[in-house]
Amino acid sequence: MKSIKNISILTLLFVFASSIAQQHLDPEYIKVTNERASKITAKLALNNTDKEKKVTDIVAQQFRDLSQIQDGRDAEIKKIKEDTALAKEKQNEKVDKLKSKADESIAKLHKSYLKKLSKELSEEKITEVKDGMTYGVLPITVAGYNDMLPNLTAEQKEYIYTALVEAREHAMDGGSSKEKHRWFGKYKGRINNYLSKQGYDLNKESADWHKRLEEREKNNKKE
Repeated sequence: MKSIKNISILTLLFVFASSIAQQHLDPEYIKVTNERASKITAKLALNNTDKEKKVTDIVAQQFRDLSQIQDGRDAEIKKIKEDTALAKEKQNEKVDKLKSKADESIAKLHKSYLKKLSKELSEEKITEVKDGMTYGVLPITVAGYNDMLPNLTAEQKEYIYTALVEAREHAMDGGSSKEKHRWFGKYKGRINNYLSKQGYDLNKESADWHKRLEEREKNNKKE
């Protein structure tokens, strides 16, 4: 039993190592992550070439490190699901353990990443990096709620913002656009439940808001 466990661990390590080696050796992959990072850094307007390069390298490496963990996890999960000798229950158990291990690694990476950024950037600039990594969904969503519900109290606004900040922390580590948006969707669900308990009829509020948006668009075209 012990030897089987050892083989399993070695296999997993091999998959992770292979993924790491392939990605680091792929110039196109490195180019893509550098370009993504450069776009985020450019918007920071640091006006310091050396600092821009340092921050770009940190962000690009974060993309690569996240991908290495997630690709290794997904490759191993694929193998487990293709193993017809394993019962479904056993497959699910192994998959859950893999996901849990990967989540632990990602959480450590997240903390380390923010620590590296803090050596180069202010909190305000780090927030801009976070928004850059998550397509600016947080500020767009906050603005949307405020526009849809102009009578929100300070407490309600704080709840919405705090929930979306938490969503962004998770979304930063998402391996795809879909996964990033899924995190925000999850937290928007919580916000909507909260607002419903606060007495808002969100179906009506949303319908009224869209009418106002259409009216604004018509007026803008007239101008």
